[in-house]
Amino acid sequence: PVAWFEIYVEDIDRAHTFYEAVFATTLENLPMPPGKEDMVMRTFPMDMQAGGASGALVQMAGYGPTAAGTIVYFNSTDCITEESRVAEAGGEVIQAKHSLGEFGHMSLCKDSEGNIFGLHSMQ
Repeated sequence: PVAWFEIYVEDIDRAHTFYEAVFATTLENLPMPPGKEDMVMRTFPMDMQAGGASGALVQMAGYGPTAAGTIVYFNSTDCITEESRVAEAGGEVIQAKHSLGEFGHMSLCKDSEGNIFGLHSMQ
């Protein structure tokens, strides 16, 4: 049921660099519509015609990072891969890869802004 997520940040450039390094991907600048010029968004790769959800990093007045809210889990082939890049990119591994039994594996990490995010893989 998830169609979109937003991760609120204080420093869009720092967060952009962090997520590109951890996920070895490229984030794109999302142009803002008229009236939203005070908002900056950088999107994760997405295909609006495909299944699954994508989202963006968002820098906007009145919204900031939090470690006490909803956790977005990023899909991975093996979450140890992205987990191994977190510290060097300026984040912290909160809970290292561990088994969820028949539901795969997960890691919990903190990004460069203080947000908690998860990694999930079946192996």
